[in-house]
Amino acid sequence: MGVITLLTDFGVKDPYVGIMKGVILGIDPGAVIVDITHEVEPQDVREAAFLVDDYWRYFPPGTVHLVVVDPTVGSARRPLIVSAKGHHFVGPDNGVFTLAAQNTPDIHVIENRNFMLPEMSSTFHGRDIFSPAAARLSRGFEPYAFGRKITDPVLLDGIHPVVNGRTLTGDVVRFDRFGNAITNIKADVLMSFIKDGPFEITTGEHSFTTLSKSYYEGEVTCLTGSSGYIEFGVFRGDFRQGTGTRKGDPVRVTLP
Repeated sequence: MGVITLLTDFGVKDPYVGIMKGVILGIDPGAVIVDITHEVEPQDVREAAFLVDDYWRYFPPGTVHLVVVDPTVGSARRPLIVSAKGHHFVGPDNGVFTLAAQNTPDIHVIENRNFMLPEMSSTFHGRDIFSPAAARLSRGFEPYAFGRKITDPVLLDGIHPVVNGRTLTGDVVRFDRFGNAITNIKADVLMSFIKDGPFEITTGEHSFTTLSKSYYEGEVTCLTGSSGYIEFGVFRGDFRQGTGTRKGDPVRVTLP
């Protein structure tokens, strides 16, 4: 009995997620399917990449992580199986696995037609390619059975913060349900940069010289979130709505 996680930008209004689960269970009736979220902002591959890196490590080895955020579905982009750290990641070759599978040499293209549904749509590879692959991996098929090995996956540019002298620059990559603004600056990267000395973190009109432990410690807070990234929040409020912050807005850490 294998575990398969699902992360998509499909939402819950349409039947797409349920159809994918039906395909999986038709191939592997004993699969345990875990919904991570289906509320990734539509077509936002970068947001999905950060989310994947947030959750995969909390699942047992052998888990299959199925990710369908696929704005170029039907194009020449490749369907992939990325095997890393004892896990399998299934999804489009568009950079969605940039963080979760860094520096892994074990990547295979899904090209074995026998492992796809007989009828192929050019707009729903989540159903016709990715779900059948995930189910068969869950049943014990090896990645090499699906297709050739490659070493040139698509990787997202600008996904890590940049140090320029005494300034560390990152940006806001996503917002959670509470409106907290989550950045691409990991706490360990921040600590390595400031080396326990004084610092100032700025985003928009807000600046911080200390990190809070949790959201209740101030009206507007800067803290390390549960995912290990620096984020901004408003106590009993919504940082996104209250400040007008948007994805991609810069976040700067400066040393005096």
